Amino acid sequence: MRLIVLLTGEDGFCLSNFYIAMNKLKIKTVALVAHDNRKKDMIDWVEYNWKELSKHRLVCTGTTGILVSQAIERKCLENQLAPPVLTSLKSGPLGGDQQLGALIAEQKVDILIFLWDPMQPQPHDVDVKALLRICALYNIVTATNRSTADFVISSVLFHQDYQPVIKDYSTYTQRILKE
Repeated sequence: MRLIVLLTGEDGFCLSNFYIAMNKLKIKTVALVAHDNRKKDMIDWVEYNWKELSKHRLVCTGTTGILVSQAIERKCLENQLAPPVLTSLKSGPLGGDQQLGALIAEQKVDILIFLWDPMQPQPHDVDVKALLRICALYNIVTATNRSTADFVISSVLFHQDYQPVIKDYSTYTQRILKE
């Protein structure tokens, strides 16, 4: 039987840190990206899942970052909790997708929730494809629709330490090139 003592601080943040420490929860970096026609869906999802997201670091591209920051800060302040750390990158078409891909390649992102618009051509389709390729290459958890995002955030692994198996590409990187 485990005894959990709940400590509360005036800011509420101490409770979160204590809860995370006692339950051996791993703070993850969660990337949130949404195309223009899916931004409302993303904000609805963030507002519904703000408690789970507030225990982790967030990284967002462009306008999505502004909207997510406003939504999660509002929810945290209403509940007297400190909002999570949120890093905003450039807008996707202006290089944000590539910035995020670089963070994934450096293994600085654990999860990507990417609500993309399959009905609308994007001016940066090649960047979107490259981002999804990097996610597959580094085997990070990737949700591209709300249903999958719901499954990811409700998984017991969402708050636990999880090391994805990354394929060994050393034969590729050490190959001998013919002149």
